[in-house]
Amino acid sequence: MPHAGSVSLIGRPNAGKSTLLNRIIGTKVAIVSDKPQTTRNRILAVKHFDSPEHADEASAGGQIVFVDTPGIHRPLHRLNVRMVDAAVETLREMDVIALVFDASTRPGRGDEYVSNLLTHVTRPVVLVLNKIDLVPKAALLPLMAQAGTWHDFAAIVPVSAATGDGVDRLERVLLEQLPEGEPVFPDDYLTDQPERAMAAEMVREKVLAHTRAELPFSTAVAVDEFDETERDELLRIYCTIWVEQESQKPIVIGRGGEMIKRIGTEARHDLERFFGTKVFLDLRVKVNPDWRNNERTLDELGVPKRTAKPKRQATTKRTR
Repeated sequence: MPHAGSVSLIGRPNAGKSTLLNRIIGTKVAIVSDKPQTTRNRILAVKHFDSPEHADEASAGGQIVFVDTPGIHRPLHRLNVRMVDAAVETLREMDVIALVFDASTRPGRGDEYVSNLLTHVTRPVVLVLNKIDLVPKAALLPLMAQAGTWHDFAAIVPVSAATGDGVDRLERVLLEQLPEGEPVFPDDYLTDQPERAMAAEMVREKVLAHTRAELPFSTAVAVDEFDETERDELLRIYCTIWVEQESQKPIVIGRGGEMIKRIGTEARHDLERFFGTKVFLDLRVKVNPDWRNNERTLDELGVPKRTAKPKRQATTKRTR
């Protein structure tokens, strides 16, 4: 029988969860940045595994439904509260929990807090020691021994999401922890993220890449119009980049519009690769004070509330 079920990727900010998800899925479904709290929503993406050629092979085929979650941290705004709630809720919703830890850092209070959340979790928990490409090999075994005291893990798997080292083994371990059953989603299913949301995130990724460290936390991107009437020839996307203060607008726009042009050009290239068509991208910058504490604005941005559940209907399919 094949194995099928859901796996939640949880951990602290900047542990590399989104990079790991993209590596496993084989395409970008989650934006990545070296700045913490990049992921704001739960992102569902599906990996399909062919059945083995020989019946005596250890791992069966099947399907893993991955759910990438925001980094667990101390919330300071309503936005952060929703982000942390979205991550914590998966502890009781998913079949398997994958705790992703940045192996290049020393465990701290934040890691202790996340580990404590697992105390009453009855589902299998796999510890993923990420970024081993940044760790001397001699330090890896002591780290694994120390990590083994945090929880009764089903397995501890060292990986590098950046290089792909160990990711194949992680996939096999996770698949074997899932219950036997038939896949839920069709083979061409990729992610539950609507195309509008994917477009907004790709623009926000470029904002994160090119603006100062203190600005990304106070920016958001909303898609005002997603015009696909001539999609085969040209997809027209109109977005607004929100900032919280008037003084932040010049940072995003840049001298003579240089920064907003760079953000738009790089985002457009990514959008064209993802959608497989030419893209016209229009970006505007507006001030929306205290949007991170505005419940209505967070609803418009699609940031889930505590009662939100993973979507079960396909919205973005895999490009073959």
